Amino acid sequence: MSLSTHVLDATTGVPAHGVAVTLESRIDSEWRRVAEGSTDADGRIRELGAPEAGTHRIAFATGAYFARTGVSGFYPEVTITFEIVDSGAHHHVPLLLSPFAFSTYRGS
Repeated sequence: MSLSTHVLDATTGVPAHGVAVTLESRIDSEWRRVAEGSTDADGRIRELGAPEAGTHRIAFATGAYFARTGVSGFYPEVTITFEIVDSGAHHHVPLLLSPFAFSTYRGS
């Protein structure tokens, strides 16, 4: 199992470079940080750990990203909670980002 992510700045149409990302897993009814990273020049983190089956969440530090780019936004952080059933499969969690909206989906 592997987990990756990709952040695209929908305002500029380019990858969001330097977005800090944290992965947490729900273990024994508590959230525990299991991995962290920062998006590369292509807006990607190609390997963000290998979480097992269960509930996880990815937090994107979007406020810091927009502050660096001189943009004022509404969401200082975007957190996506998801569940992994097949721990042997690759999971990709992309984020399409703008200052006042975001969207995501299960990628491949």
